[in-house]
Amino acid sequence: MISFGTGGWRAIIGDGFTKENVQKLARALAIRMRKEDVQDKSFCIGYDRRFLSREAAEWTAEVMAGEGIHVLLINRDVPTPIIMFTVQVYGLAYGMAITASHNPALYNGVKLFTKGGRDAEENVTNELGDAANAVLVDEIVAIPYQKAIQVGMVQEINPQNQYLDAIIRGVNMDAIRSRNLQIVLDPMYGVSRTSLQTILLTARCDVSVIHERHDTLFGGRLPAPNVDTLGALQSAVIESHADIGIATDGDADRLGIIDNNGAFVHPNQILVLLYYYLLKYKKWHGPAVRNIATTHLLDRVAEAYGEKCYEVPVGFKHVSSAMQKHNAVIGGESSGGLTVRGHINGKDGIYAGTLLVEMLSVTGKKLSELIEEIYAEFGTAYMAENDWPFDQDFKDKLINMLMVEKKLPTFPIPIVGTNYTDGCKVLFENGWIIARFSGTEPRLRIFCEMPTRLEAERMIRVMAEFMGLPM
Repeated sequence: MISFGTGGWRAIIGDGFTKENVQKLARALAIRMRKEDVQDKSFCIGYDRRFLSREAAEWTAEVMAGEGIHVLLINRDVPTPIIMFTVQVYGLAYGMAITASHNPALYNGVKLFTKGGRDAEENVTNELGDAANAVLVDEIVAIPYQKAIQVGMVQEINPQNQYLDAIIRGVNMDAIRSRNLQIVLDPMYGVSRTSLQTILLTARCDVSVIHERHDTLFGGRLPAPNVDTLGALQSAVIESHADIGIATDGDADRLGIIDNNGAFVHPNQILVLLYYYLLKYKKWHGPAVRNIATTHLLDRVAEAYGEKCYEVPVGFKHVSSAMQKHNAVIGGESSGGLTVRGHINGKDGIYAGTLLVEMLSVTGKKLSELIEEIYAEFGTAYMAENDWPFDQDFKDKLINMLMVEKKLPTFPIPIVGTNYTDGCKVLFENGWIIARFSGTEPRLRIFCEMPTRLEAERMIRVMAEFMGLPM
């Protein structure tokens, strides 16, 4: 069965992710486009470096062509942000990325984008998934890929230069050129190297790259840039005395950062750093948007500058929607995805990495110094997080306990509020904790933010023990 989560449809290759299911999804989307009377607009497809990604893009193109819909297929593996950019710039109604983002190598999947290059809303993906599951195999009509090209129903394009030029125009390249920064990139065997390296070399940075070859197994690691996966990048930054290490996930819409001392910079800190930089140093004005499991330090920065921080459920479609509604400066999530006003309507690790380099260049300060500057002005905030696998029975039991009966553990500090919008979130005077089920993987996650790491870890233990989870 095809089932969309917060980050698209993801399934194990050969199990849920099959040619038949990809074709069913393509036919369902073609039918939807006709119902919405947008079948005369082209449809964009791009793909990453995962096993069967190119093939799945072609399977999709063949069915769309068979349904009479013109296809723009990006003719090389590209970051997901380029696909979103193409949907936006070409004025398309729909676009698709073949990717499973940061999931393990045995997964592949689809991210769907709608008008403006935005992540598709939940009602759209739910309806599309149901429609795809109802498609019968003998209803599928496909034109072989090469024939579809010959008859003009499929056109191969490469919008990479347009995308890179848009980023270059949007940052202070002169400031970056003046600094000659030392930068280490880690694409994590994904698709960001060409784009990010091109931008930074154009800005006269000294760039070295690790993990750049094409490897559908991602070097045996999870292609997610977090504290557990960036050891090699930390070593490379320290050994080369680099100013910053930048890693991106499998499809390059999220990033992870190593500072000048070789320390991992949490995505929460990245989001706060960039918002602080845009308000204080670039004199921008506007609110911020974060999801329910992202740092409240962003709220403190917003308040100090007379702005507001809006909270939304997990799923970047909620972030980008709120950004448009409130004309926000920045929007992001604690998993490393963010976007900035004036760029694409979705998360982009390449743009975020470039903006961080601009920040170092304009301020003339080291990343570690800027973090300390923020903590000195707004106070500290540290996040601890754990996750556990689950089966359906366990999930049902916890949902009943937390969301229906609304039982809570006895915390060592007073509770000042609760929020059940997306999971169970408990608010304290100086922090918060949330337990929620992932929308992209069968994992239960607990996040806690407190003034110190020890306090955050202690609160997670309290919550986990109450829920019967091993620590």
